[in-house]
Amino acid sequence: MQQRYDGGDLRLGEVLETADTYTRYAVTYRSAGLTISGILNLPDGAGPFPVLVLAHGYIDPDVYTTGRGLRREQDYLARQGYAVLHTDYRNHAGSSDDPENEVRLRLGYTEDVVNAVLAVRAAGATIPQLDGERVGLLGRSMGGGVTLNALVVQPGLVDAAVIYASVSSNAVQNFDQWIRGQPGNEDLTDRIIAAYGAPETNPEFWQGVSPVTYVDRVTEPVLIHHGTADETCPPQWAVDTDAALRAAGKDVTLQLYEGEPHAFEGDWQLSIERSAAFFAQHLTG
Repeated sequence: MQQRYDGGDLRLGEVLETADTYTRYAVTYRSAGLTISGILNLPDGAGPFPVLVLAHGYIDPDVYTTGRGLRREQDYLARQGYAVLHTDYRNHAGSSDDPENEVRLRLGYTEDVVNAVLAVRAAGATIPQLDGERVGLLGRSMGGGVTLNALVVQPGLVDAAVIYASVSSNAVQNFDQWIRGQPGNEDLTDRIIAAYGAPETNPEFWQGVSPVTYVDRVTEPVLIHHGTADETCPPQWAVDTDAALRAAGKDVTLQLYEGEPHAFEGDWQLSIERSAAFFAQHLTG
């Protein structure tokens, strides 16, 4: 919240794919002095097109390739007339390395999403097809948590946000679910606790890095999708985040999908149609 952001220098690279209604480009932009890679699906035509910035869920950086994750969403939303910028995040694909990001509880990913939006807003002169005045966020799983972080860190950053199958808005629950006590994460657990203290000994820190602490800062309407059979991110987390936003008087809608797993299957089409309608309402009127 306190730092300054330097998002900019969004550049089109090589054409990765030519679809029937849009062109897929490799892109880079600046974030906290780093170069971040990603892809941009740019609809055919002069535009300018409203822009959606997508934040993907966890994929091992060692196997991740540019634009991987949210491929269904990238394609569908581009076909609805949105320019879709999917950020790879630091330490992924062609992005710069940040060796401290894991110890910093991956908050660098939040920086990268905030800076992606700022880069879009600053790109009008070089990529005139982008409408930097109409920007939305969509995040899935870990990317849902990144989206929540961005909303509380930079109120007014975007016009609307959609969150799928998100991690918890409470950092302690995420720490316990995926780091502390998990085989192979002993060293990372020790480094995090050495840096900040355990949740039991320094609850103020852990409260301070939980977006639920700051939901009163959210200014954008939020749509949350979650499956009741999600075994990765418990649906109660979505219920709790929705309740916190409602208690703060925010514009939030929670859609629960009976029997849907973490990745969404049968109801994915319904969910993306609801997402497109939500963005149409808040970005295009």
